[in-house]
Amino acid sequence: METFFDILKYILPSLVVLLTAYVVLRKQSATEAARQVYELKKSQLATISPVRLRGYERLALLLDRTIPENILLSMDLPHMTALELQTQLLERIRMEFDHNASQQIYVSNELWLLIKLTKESLLQLVNTCAATLDQGAPALKLAEVLISAYNYTPNPPTEQALTRLKEEIQQLF
Repeated sequence: METFFDILKYILPSLVVLLTAYVVLRKQSATEAARQVYELKKSQLATISPVRLRGYERLALLLDRTIPENILLSMDLPHMTALELQTQLLERIRMEFDHNASQQIYVSNELWLLIKLTKESLLQLVNTCAATLDQGAPALKLAEVLISAYNYTPNPPTEQALTRLKEEIQQLF
């Protein structure tokens, strides 16, 4: 019996040391794994953030370019009819949005949906304003009606989308 207790005297402290070493090594291993995941995410963020930020910038530019006043500034209004202006406005709005469709991968689904709704609202605004005029009317008259209607819209869709875009950027960065 005495030899059993002698063996137990040596084995028990060894087991405690072994168990302690196991717990410490396991905790250290988990900490190291967490550190590696953090470093990987940090390096990915350093790579992806500038690209993603450029996506947000492009969408902000898209929204700014599709404000009726800004679109109309680059058009030759005196030499156009209302119908020609309507056609060109619809084409330009669609082209701007289509050109930037790839930017949707950088933003939330909610923001992208709001941007698509902005496009549809702008197209509808152009068509609604054009419907109030004779097709042969001067383009300047349609431009005037369009700017007036947009400016009197409470919280225009373009402004809503731009505000949401800014909020999303602030949340991410």
